[in-house]
Amino acid sequence: MRPSDIAHPEHFHKVVDCQYACPAHTPVPQYIRLIAQQRYSEAYLLNWESNVFPGVLGRTCDRPCEPACRRGRVEEQPVAICRLKRVAADFKDDIKAQLPTIPEQKNGKKVALVGAGPAALTVARDLAPLGYQLDIYDAQPKAGGFMRSQIPSFRLPEAVLDEEVGYILDMGPVTHFNHYVDSLQSLLAQDYDAIFVGSGAPRGRDLPNLPGRQQADADIHIGIDWLANVAFEHTTSIGEKVIVLGGGNTAMDCCRTARRLGGKDVKVLVRSPFDEMKASAWEKEDALHEDIPIIDNHVPTEFVLENGKLVGMRFDKVEAHYDSSGKRTLQPTGEQAFYPCDQVLVAIGQENAFPWIERDLGIEFDQWETPVVDATSFQSTLPRVFFGGDAAFGPKNVITAVAHGHQAAISIDLFCQGESVLQRPAPRTNLISQKMNIHDWTYDNGVAADLRFAVPLADKEQALNDRRLEVELGFDLATAYQEAERCLNCDVQTVFDAANCIECDACADVCPTSCINFTADGDEDDLRGRLNAPSSNRDQVLYIADGLKTGRIMAKDENVCLHCGLCAERCPTGAWDMQQFNYQVTKSAELLAVPLVPKQQRVG
Repeated sequence: MRPSDIAHPEHFHKVVDCQYACPAHTPVPQYIRLIAQQRYSEAYLLNWESNVFPGVLGRTCDRPCEPACRRGRVEEQPVAICRLKRVAADFKDDIKAQLPTIPEQKNGKKVALVGAGPAALTVARDLAPLGYQLDIYDAQPKAGGFMRSQIPSFRLPEAVLDEEVGYILDMGPVTHFNHYVDSLQSLLAQDYDAIFVGSGAPRGRDLPNLPGRQQADADIHIGIDWLANVAFEHTTSIGEKVIVLGGGNTAMDCCRTARRLGGKDVKVLVRSPFDEMKASAWEKEDALHEDIPIIDNHVPTEFVLENGKLVGMRFDKVEAHYDSSGKRTLQPTGEQAFYPCDQVLVAIGQENAFPWIERDLGIEFDQWETPVVDATSFQSTLPRVFFGGDAAFGPKNVITAVAHGHQAAISIDLFCQGESVLQRPAPRTNLISQKMNIHDWTYDNGVAADLRFAVPLADKEQALNDRRLEVELGFDLATAYQEAERCLNCDVQTVFDAANCIECDACADVCPTSCINFTADGDEDDLRGRLNAPSSNRDQVLYIADGLKTGRIMAKDENVCLHCGLCAERCPTGAWDMQQFNYQVTKSAELLAVPLVPKQQRVG
């Protein structure tokens, strides 16, 4: 095999599994260490530079980082990365003085942002320090987008959202709230150098052809619209018997909100098997904790009315069957079920809706009426119009919208400066040795079987009687420290120098996971099969180094390495070194060397 190019920024980036899995590539181990050191403001700012909404995401993130966490190689539960992010937000000092200064002299470029959700707010955060004049348009009375309208306040307190949105609004964008943009052409006719569309996926899917749907319309509500009406206090109550249709996170928010608004008998019915629901595992757990049954393998067939009034729903029971490729089909069992209800919340998905974009402007749409958007630049086929968040590629989550916003901001900056949007700067990386001298280290990582700590919850009865009472109480500082100690510091890499190796195999002997191998070279299939611990996970690379005096190679399976540092401690010649790897995705502010976080706050 060819020797690994560890100078390439993506080699070690992929080894830091949590950061690699995060759409915004937040440096997770770095901020967890800061929390353990009680440096909460610095941990917050490190988060804020990449994910923009640490307090929001510390409560509501879909946590793609946690399934990737290397702690899962040691025991069942990953580090509580998301909830540690909240710790940084909850215990930080006032950080306003540490935020970037916005230039009074603007750069002469003007950008319109349609929507005030996480994608557009991220674009504003990245462009404001560069002197752009920004106009934000949103149909809601306050900024936040679906973070405000679709995430219930018992999960995300309004004060937390207001604070983090406020950091961006204080940067000086001109806001146009309660302003629905009904024509893109009218915006294009104004003097904007670029337009960013971050209007979300505002249309909830319905069941228009189900018998009884039209007749029972007054008691059937689209989930996302109903949640928005609750958030803005247009809706304050619901019937006692409620059926929620759907298996995603919106369905979980609907059923839990319905319980708080008066629903005494609230059920969730979903087509798929329970384990295959789209909702996050912890969202389902929270619903079950609040005594909400989730009934799976039920396909709705009819809204049942008596004397013109909705009284229930009928369902066909189904079971999942899978073909040889794993494709699932739901086959009827022949059984039917009836469940009584007063009202139904339909939360079966969302889709894009662009009735306000004229179809003769040069923006191409695909067969699903979604704009054709370049996946790298987020530029549409009309060069000065960019899309991001749910508006670009359909419904995802907050952290994905933030990642889109960062990349769109780079493109808008390049476009407005007359540069190619495809000539994107590389990420910033470096490696910093943790060795002070040959037997003295700043790095220590004892791997122990430390079980994950549970986040305490508010009293259930109180929570169900107050829709604004936050359910999760968050970690206290003592627990946060113990949870932070579970991190395996995956960003501190084992770096090998063949020139110093005497091939004593001491590192291989001491390695607790047998991931280090000195062996004959071969092709990848052959090599993976004869390592000390056979390597079958091709999603993670092998670390290959040649140049050994015996002609063998060093092959290390990056997938099972625990970054314990025993190899470097044991090596008598310093061939192994523990080096902290820092990876920062380029953002628009960095193009002009305008740091989003002051240098004294940077880590490493």
